Amino acid sequence: MKSIYLNIIAILFITSCSSLKFWESAEVDTDEPKPLSEIQKSIFLNENWVKKSNGENDLGNFLPSFSQEKLFFANNIGSINAFEAISGNEIWSKGYNELSSGIASGFGVVIVSDELGNVIALNQNDGSELWSINVKAKVLSRAAIDASAVMVKTSAGELISLDKNNGEILWSYRSQLPLLTVRGSSSPVIADDKVIATFDNGRLGVFQLSTGFPIWDGAISYVSGTSELENLVDADSDPVVQGPLIYATNYQGNVSIFDQAQKRAIWKSESSSFYSPVITKGLIIVVEDNSKIITFSNKTLEKSWSSDLLLNRSLSNPITYKGNLVVGDFEGFVHVINPINGKIIGRERVSKNPIKSLSSRGDYLYVIDEKFSLFSLTL
Repeated sequence: MKSIYLNIIAILFITSCSSLKFWESAEVDTDEPKPLSEIQKSIFLNENWVKKSNGENDLGNFLPSFSQEKLFFANNIGSINAFEAISGNEIWSKGYNELSSGIASGFGVVIVSDELGNVIALNQNDGSELWSINVKAKVLSRAAIDASAVMVKTSAGELISLDKNNGEILWSYRSQLPLLTVRGSSSPVIADDKVIATFDNGRLGVFQLSTGFPIWDGAISYVSGTSELENLVDADSDPVVQGPLIYATNYQGNVSIFDQAQKRAIWKSESSSFYSPVITKGLIIVVEDNSKIITFSNKTLEKSWSSDLLLNRSLSNPITYKGNLVVGDFEGFVHVINPINGKIIGRERVSKNPIKSLSSRGDYLYVIDEKFSLFSLTL
């Protein structure tokens, strides 16, 4: 009888303990998306129009492009469209093979690249094909366009200059490609007769636009791991040029500032990001790969505010819009943030799909989701 009582007491003790906190696992899933907290809205977003499309925008590298009053947009299944940027009215549309990157426009042409390695130039006015050339590798990023040249960067790590009028290869530069890369989707930038590009080996290079002569290069960060995964240092974001300074980020590396006169990096801080830094309101703003937002004073380079309010929410590229910082997330929300203090001052759910990329033009904010729906919003 005594043993029966002891067994009953033991069962009751175990049952009661199961409801206590110390009985529960103390482990927390650090990759779990942070739930959204209530905010006090002072900014409200309004939808002007939406264009539904098809396809899968997994990398978020299909951004719209603007020229004069037109908006050009393409998806990965080969649809290319020109719209009136304000009204959303269609001007023309074309169909091609599956595309590998978003659209670029300027100097009268529209540039797209397909999955077979073809770079295609179209007339901005009617979409008629001007020329096409195969560069023997996928182009995962948008081209950069100058009055005389079209710059593309391939998945093989090659930077290629094409004649804008006929597509003829003018020059090329091949970077040293690591054994393993993340996605290689950074676009070259043209500034002051120079081409500035970041590469999958974590380096930034500056080239003479007309000849391709390498002027200088520098490391955004160096590899420091013991495995191929730890040594991934892809620079998947476009460099940001502000006067004499170049800002760049890379994966598992740094946010860095390069001085063009000194031809070297003058400041670095450890960070891991797929997106270009935003320079606004005297701050350097970086969205890290875990969706934490960090900032630095652009004057003192000291850390300013940081925020994990949107941690692990798979944020889109950050942009500035009417003096605000704007990001999208995996649940289709667009968040408007005060760049001075990091406070979220506006939020709207514009899609049921993840927001993959944002752009702004004048008074308008353009949002692209994972299924290639294109939204035009205003404050």
